[in-house]
Amino acid sequence: MKVLLASRNAKKLGELRRILAAEGVDGIEIVGLDEVPSFPEAPETEPTFEGNALDKARDAALATGLPAIADDSGLTVEALNGMPGVLSARWSGKHGDDQANLELVLGQLTDVPDDRRGAAFVCAAALVTPAGQETVVRGEWPGVLVRERRGANGFGYDPIFVPAGETRTSAELDPAEKDAASHRGRALRLLLPALQALTQ
Repeated sequence: MKVLLASRNAKKLGELRRILAAEGVDGIEIVGLDEVPSFPEAPETEPTFEGNALDKARDAALATGLPAIADDSGLTVEALNGMPGVLSARWSGKHGDDQANLELVLGQLTDVPDDRRGAAFVCAAALVTPAGQETVVRGEWPGVLVRERRGANGFGYDPIFVPAGETRTSAELDPAEKDAASHRGRALRLLLPALQALTQ
């Protein structure tokens, strides 16, 4: 059965495929937006990760007739009152400029002492079927933000995020380590029972 991951991000597609394989889920082929006819994608206007993920999954399921998974994720920083949150990808004003977003967060935390640099990556993931069944889950990955970037893996804020219990940034973890611990990995694993039910 084909299931659409409503994303063009090759790293997200690879992550979900690896998680399904690692968990022994058979009978599901994950395809991305580049593998289905294009359709108008609604902007992310909801104030919550869950709202944005649901909107994207609903649009994708309606447009393609496939069960659709969508996620919305970002970084919440305690010293910034939970921001950038749902604005993480466009925190610097331009969507998807990882470098500018990361530099802005570092700049905003310049005077924040190390013991108050707590943060968490958050991911809400939604699965919507063409019949209208909806499942929404949330995964969180707590940690702290360091003052200088480290590591070449990952994307976004990974080079400055050190997960709880780790000394390395998430950009220094290998993909399998990150899949096992990350907010997106946690959320996608919570979706597995609903995904497996599609094949029964």
